[in-house]
Amino acid sequence: MKVDVLLGLQWGDEGKGKVVDVLAPRYDVIARFQGGPNAGHTLEFEGIKHVLHTIPSGIFHPGKVNIIGNGVVIDPVIFKKEVDALIKMGVDISKNLFISRKAHLILPTHRMLDAASEASKGKAKIGSTLKGIGPAYMDKTGRNGLRVGDIEHSGFQARYDALVAKHTELLNFYHFENSITEYEKGFLEGIEMIRSMNLIDSEYEINDFLSKGKSVLAEGAQGSLLDIDFGSYPFVTSSNTITAGTCTGLGVAPSKIGEVYGIFKAYCTRVGSGPFPTELNDETGELIRKVGNEFGATTGRPRRCGWLDLPALKYTILLNGVTKLIMTKPDVLSGFKSISVCTHYIYEGRKIDHMPFDIVNNEVQPVLMEFPGWTLQGDGMNDASQLPKELSDYINFLETELGVPVVIVSIGPDRKETLARHPEFA
Repeated sequence: MKVDVLLGLQWGDEGKGKVVDVLAPRYDVIARFQGGPNAGHTLEFEGIKHVLHTIPSGIFHPGKVNIIGNGVVIDPVIFKKEVDALIKMGVDISKNLFISRKAHLILPTHRMLDAASEASKGKAKIGSTLKGIGPAYMDKTGRNGLRVGDIEHSGFQARYDALVAKHTELLNFYHFENSITEYEKGFLEGIEMIRSMNLIDSEYEINDFLSKGKSVLAEGAQGSLLDIDFGSYPFVTSSNTITAGTCTGLGVAPSKIGEVYGIFKAYCTRVGSGPFPTELNDETGELIRKVGNEFGATTGRPRRCGWLDLPALKYTILLNGVTKLIMTKPDVLSGFKSISVCTHYIYEGRKIDHMPFDIVNNEVQPVLMEFPGWTLQGDGMNDASQLPKELSDYINFLETELGVPVVIVSIGPDRKETLARHPEFA
């Protein structure tokens, strides 16, 4: 068996949580491979909305194994709140939630360093979620970090105290004053809860599942254009959000990667700072934000909105080796007289169809192509053949341009509002 991968192809918020929830019945194991509580995967079913930050989106399916991989960074405070909420809902996490011992921990001082660093940048701030993600990954690559497995050893408290002392010196450099006492109390309570959970050597477990013929779905966080290496640097996250991150974030070989599901919205959004060639700073952008409820699931910040960007989408399809596409939120554009798509950029006086090295400091002008709008009759729609012709034509155009089939279309937040365009997913 191979590991199938599901990830976002834009700047995040593409609807990954919902799609993982929809696809979960097809798999035995769902595993998160990177990111941390800066992610907010929203699921909606039976009239209730659920937001997961660290736990895989297959957690609501009894009998499915959910693994938090080594590439994830965990904030024990946020994680405990998430687990407590699931327990109140009757979800038995004792049997189907497992945590890699090699996953790194986010300390209270990581959050403080994140805030201090962002404040020091002034107008050049990157738009961090201030969850301590960046500083935690910095300690990981700097070989100072604390991992989940460390909490099983008697010397954990001493190692924790030593790292906090180091962080305090850095905070003094920033002249950042804030007490960690209250948050530290919650941190230690979270650590105690994690100690009682299923801690595993996830790289062995996942490969063992594969050898036994079990199916595994790897769940990514954020979006491909936020990848630390290939995103719009420095306005990126601190981990590898692309398919390659699955190998390092779960401990599986490249030869074990199977299907790669790439999720994209019918338009684009972005949270925080950074380049956004197709951004709409007008009434249309505001309308998309309002209709699409485009506010961060983790931060609540309003998302910047704009038209679909094909050069960027072709780039992330290339990087990820996408084999199947999933479109979300065409319902948000329902009722628009017309919509537009960026097919090329004007960059340094030239018309190009790829993402150049520097779109942060050099201006990029989108070349737009206009399409007729569509109106979706959401109620009672249960088959892709019922999609309006204008939307079907739009999807067919995208398939031709991108060279990858669109196999699923999500027309709403609920599980039921998911249409298969391929018999395999019917």
